[in-house]
Amino acid sequence: MTRRGTPEADLQRSLVQALRLALPRTAIIHHCANEVTEPGPRGARRQAILVGMGVHAGFADLVILCDGRVLFLELKAPKGRLRPTQEAFRDAVLAQGFGWALVRSLDEALGALADHGFTTRIAPPVRRSAP
Repeated sequence: MTRRGTPEADLQRSLVQALRLALPRTAIIHHCANEVTEPGPRGARRQAILVGMGVHAGFADLVILCDGRVLFLELKAPKGRLRPTQEAFRDAVLAQGFGWALVRSLDEALGALADHGFTTRIAPPVRRSAP
């Protein structure tokens, strides 16, 4: 289902469906709902509760765990940019030796999986090197 004004959510839904087919059945594909979209004091209280329970600002949209590998995927619309909290999360993840990738399409996601040594049932797209 495609909804108006939600390109990242649309990408995430289609990507999760594709990854469930592409990755081995033992793979874990997880999304952590890490922010409350409800405005006002009630939303602020709910967000504070989540932070107290361990929600981490800037956490990636998807975490893929498979065959001893971990990859964090941050999904963005074609013109979307990382927020400072997302950049800090990326830097912390990479400093600890885990995989992280910014993806804007299924092809980029499959390429990121291949780049980080994941085995899929779908051949990754041919990656072109920059001139």
